Amino acid sequence: MNGIGGRDRRREGTMDRRAFLRRAALGAAALAAPRAATAEPPPASAASAAGRPNVLVFVADDLSWAHTGFAGGPFVRTPNFDRVAREGAYFENAFSSAPICTPTRGSLLTGLSPWQLEDGMQLLGTLPARFETYPAALEQAGYFAGFTGKGWGPGNWRASGRTADPAGTPFYSEVLAEAPTTGMRKNDLPGNFRAFLEARPAGRPFCFWYGSFEPHVPYEAGSGIRAGLRPETVVVPPFLPDTPEVRSDLLDYALEIQYLDAQLGACLDALEKAGELDRTLIVVVGDNGLPFPAAKHTCYEYGVHVPLALRWGARIPAGRRVTEPVSTPDLTATIYAAAGVTPARPLAGADLVPGLVAPRGGRCLPDREFVVLAHERGNLCREGDVGYPIRAIRGARHLYIRNYAPDRWPCGDPDQYGDVDPIPTKQLLIDRRDDPAIRPFFERAMGKRPVEELYDVVDDPACLKNLAGDPARRALMDALREKMESRLKADGDWRVLGEGDRYERIPVATGRRPAEKRNE
Repeated sequence: MNGIGGRDRRREGTMDRRAFLRRAALGAAALAAPRAATAEPPPASAASAAGRPNVLVFVADDLSWAHTGFAGGPFVRTPNFDRVAREGAYFENAFSSAPICTPTRGSLLTGLSPWQLEDGMQLLGTLPARFETYPAALEQAGYFAGFTGKGWGPGNWRASGRTADPAGTPFYSEVLAEAPTTGMRKNDLPGNFRAFLEARPAGRPFCFWYGSFEPHVPYEAGSGIRAGLRPETVVVPPFLPDTPEVRSDLLDYALEIQYLDAQLGACLDALEKAGELDRTLIVVVGDNGLPFPAAKHTCYEYGVHVPLALRWGARIPAGRRVTEPVSTPDLTATIYAAAGVTPARPLAGADLVPGLVAPRGGRCLPDREFVVLAHERGNLCREGDVGYPIRAIRGARHLYIRNYAPDRWPCGDPDQYGDVDPIPTKQLLIDRRDDPAIRPFFERAMGKRPVEELYDVVDDPACLKNLAGDPARRALMDALREKMESRLKADGDWRVLGEGDRYERIPVATGRRPAEKRNE
């Protein structure tokens, strides 16, 4: 194999969209045929599989819970995600522990909450080497481990003294897929997984992190419509204007999701051909929500509510639906427990499997009432590298949000609003902000926010009606705030302990400065 660590492989591993449409037929599982790895497999360990499952963690980059076929998304087809959810357990209320990549991925890898990770709390930061990751722990316990695509980040793991990406040892075959429209050669992520399976020593369970780059931007503008997706099928979230441009943008996002789903299908096919499908704990999860204004980089429902499905052969009964809130560290605790490995320190999550095998109708986590979520710094888009600190608590019905710096611009300074991804919808809001029909959407996405927000997410999943000023909700809001702050104080969160400036002083591990970012 060809180990490639630390480089930005954002567009490597991404087959050209036209090639995808020809070969995967808008979401079918068939991609490239299996290819052999080019290096000798590593020596076998004395450890035996001995009933331990393989572990495949399949991470989608910026996928909202609302946009899978299983969740009822009418303009997205995801037959492979739907299969995992149907043949295993589907979590209706799963949440990323942060609304951006780096802290959520750090949380998934370590099993800790983002505010416990110090420098790992920040986008473009690092992940201190003293925090154990589950791939390293499982590898130490005898698993054959590897990853492909997007691992931990974006950030600089070398700055912490680590010798490899926290997601593990990168596994890239020598086989590259050629993009017909550009002639560029890019790494084939499903081919990497097949090569990894072929390289696995006999008798060893494996642990693999598959980090797809989809459906993260950039998109090919108009690609969804050109692929035959129909604008009239789109359901526009109520916090976005319903215009032809926005519908087209959402179809481009949907096409990326269908390409993501095709990659998942290729992985399932590879497991079946290897005879390992039912011996593998499969975790399919998003790292944060919708990459559109008023979603990603926020703790609103569309920023942190993500799809989650688990499949483990007969171990997890098919058709289980879990309604109580779960969060990223729960997945890590589940992986450790399934592998029979004891983590180096107590984790922030709970093992999900015992509850999944309980009689149907019972709760998976009987004592779970809420999850706590957090955001600090996103992109370098405010003077002085400061972030936009948020803490939030999500219960069965209500979402409470505390904005700790309401004087700052939530989406970044108005020169670029750099915490909103560069898509046509963003530009439409900026260009037409003086249009009375668009102005409310612009203000909702880009405007400043109050100190406290409270939403009934059952009646208002778009988080449009802030109930914080309702006297009838005061007791509820006080109770949620107390529960949230109690949890954060127990975890030693600098923000609630009055030391939030420590987050602001975390260095930008990439070395870029704000002025350089703005002038790119």
